[in-house]
Amino acid sequence: MAGVFTPAFLCLCIFFFTLRVDMNKRLLIVDDDVAFCQLLATFLSKNGFEVETAHHVYEAKNKLSQVHFQFLLLDYRLPDGNGLEVLTAAKALYSEVLAIVMTSFNDIRTAVKAIQLGAKNYIIKPINPDELLMQLSVDEIPGKKVLQTNIVSTQFVQGKSALSVKLHEQIKLIANTELSVIIEGESGTGKENIARQIHQYSSRANKTFMAVDCGTLSENLAGSELFGHVKGAFTGAIQAKKGKLEEANGGTIFLDEIGNLSYDVQIKLLRVIQERVMTPIGGNKEVNLDIRIIAATNDDLKQSIKKGSFREDLYHRLNEFKIEVPPLRQRKEDFMEFVDYFLHDSNTL
Repeated sequence: MAGVFTPAFLCLCIFFFTLRVDMNKRLLIVDDDVAFCQLLATFLSKNGFEVETAHHVYEAKNKLSQVHFQFLLLDYRLPDGNGLEVLTAAKALYSEVLAIVMTSFNDIRTAVKAIQLGAKNYIIKPINPDELLMQLSVDEIPGKKVLQTNIVSTQFVQGKSALSVKLHEQIKLIANTELSVIIEGESGTGKENIARQIHQYSSRANKTFMAVDCGTLSENLAGSELFGHVKGAFTGAIQAKKGKLEEANGGTIFLDEIGNLSYDVQIKLLRVIQERVMTPIGGNKEVNLDIRIIAATNDDLKQSIKKGSFREDLYHRLNEFKIEVPPLRQRKEDFMEFVDYFLHDSNTL
């Protein structure tokens, strides 16, 4: 009878609806540890993903050619190659795939290379299930239309020159990762603006952005300014003070002219990056930190390392990704865009 849905018809509708949902959450795990793959596949299947596994590069490429996966979890070291080969093959087939690299602490440079090739992020082994699910958020499904705010585009000049386009691509590429960043460039090239763009494109955009000019901090007060102090920690400390790192907790801190920090402060900052904790000066209670660090300099930190004024281990911790900001004289095509922006800005005052 017209207008009546039979049980068979309803079952068919449910089947196609389920198929459509699964197609939007197809995930391929590529790792040569069979037991690990099985455990991870079971966990992700229970959380709504349609999961397949592969243990070799050739096997992964074969599956990519047969099935359209929306998500990839890639280990780097594989028996017949590495995960970056799989990532490159996937991007050639369908550019919107969301890839995450699974790595160890010693593979950070590899993780950076993967991000440059188009991976969304990296996760340190052993895998934290909650972190993994957050990275594989449904809101991040490739191809899904998400309302974007214009907060970044209205505050910054992007430019149309080849150098500016490349710079903006790097900003968007690194923003949604948790990698520490060093921004290098001459004075006046807008390093703080770059840092703000990274923050505003990131998942921390609704949290604090704290900018600290290390060049203006005296050697005696730099530690107190960054880490805070307890009452009576030193002469003049008549009350406790919260440091900039703690004030920016949950968000992003931008350390401009980081090469000016004293060696003692560098040691404490290294601990913050490694352990995500800090202790205020004169205190004995640790403060847990969830913070992203972006540093900037117009000096050559490698030369500072050779001179012994900057710690090499801190440099490598900060330099998980480097952005070099070209001066305006090298991108003359952008000149009028800057003129128009500043004219408009001054006319609205």
